[in-house]
Amino acid sequence: MCRLLAYMGTPIVMDKILYQPKNSLVNQSINAREIEEPLNGDGFGIGWYVPDVNNEPVTFVSVNPAWSNRNLKNLAPKIRTPCMIAHVRAASVGEVSESNCHPFQYKNLLMMHNGGVENFERIKRKIRQPLSDELYNWIKGQTDSEHIFAYFLNELLAGQTDIVNIEQVIQAFEKTFRALSRMMKEEGITEPAYLNMLVTNGLFFVATRYVSDPKEEPLTLYHSEGGRYTVEDGISQMVAPADDDQAVLVVSEKLTDDKHWTLIPTNHFVTVDAALNVKIRPIQA
Repeated sequence: MCRLLAYMGTPIVMDKILYQPKNSLVNQSINAREIEEPLNGDGFGIGWYVPDVNNEPVTFVSVNPAWSNRNLKNLAPKIRTPCMIAHVRAASVGEVSESNCHPFQYKNLLMMHNGGVENFERIKRKIRQPLSDELYNWIKGQTDSEHIFAYFLNELLAGQTDIVNIEQVIQAFEKTFRALSRMMKEEGITEPAYLNMLVTNGLFFVATRYVSDPKEEPLTLYHSEGGRYTVEDGISQMVAPADDDQAVLVVSEKLTDDKHWTLIPTNHFVTVDAALNVKIRPIQA
């Protein structure tokens, strides 16, 4: 069901997150620890921001497994960014193709998903029906993830500009989750939907740890915050700040086995604002 990672803070070289930790995201692409299926080899994607150049992100996706991609291995030690997200895919809905690789980009927003909606094809038409022409045509792939994000964007941008804030993103997520639950009920889908999702504009994160059936446990999602993120001999940790250093990580799996990771409660948001303040709040869906 995929693995994901997001970083915001003092500019960092990608390699320190993607490769160097003992349980790095690249390691999770071949040997994930906290999910039943350890392989996430159906492609990967990374997205990052270069605010000195442009407010829209850069994306790099590939259908190759992350563990064997020479381009990623070459690029990661040479790119520094204050905000990045990354995803390794285990395909469920949709073929193995670049158009189905996360993260998905809409203008200055990046979006990724860990989870899935069983029998998605039964609600696919319902999800697409209310979309604006622009968002209908924005969808390029087949995944439940991209369709859900299109519905989310339709709610987020209805009657307003592309400039959004954390509260608007939260409200759009809650409306989307309620709509999905209604559609699933109408189509007799009883299996729970697992919806760990993250959206960023390079200035803030909003992530969800959510499952539609409150009797079920959602997929894992953790955060870690501190002054500065470091990796030594595969051990990653948040250490005391130097000058104005500060950093926050949101991950599907802990990158190392230590006490610096906090599990997000069931059916809650975790938000990270531009000042790197972390807040946890319930999802009202």
